Amino acid sequence: MKAKREYRRRPDIEVRVLDALVDRSEDGMTVFELRSHVEAGIDELEDALANLKRDGLIEAGMESGRTLIRPDERVVPDPEEIDEEPSFVDKLIERLPL
Repeated sequence: MKAKREYRRRPDIEVRVLDALVDRSEDGMTVFELRSHVEAGIDELEDALANLKRDGLIEAGMESGRTLIRPDERVVPDPEEIDEEPSFVDKLIERLPL
């Protein structure tokens, strides 16, 4: 699952982080799990997480002795609103430079 459209006009690494977190929104992910899903260096991932946290798009909390990161509820699309195939407009928006 992907983050809502309005949160996709961010740097690529941040979008990949949001998409990975949305996919596991119930369970959350550790930094190590995120790093393997996003395939980014730790510095790049750290910057992306800091920006997303600053903008209130993610939250982190301790659970069973592990720090888990989850997307904010407003980033997660409603399952009923999810289109299987992106529209032509969605494809154009994704190609536009930031």
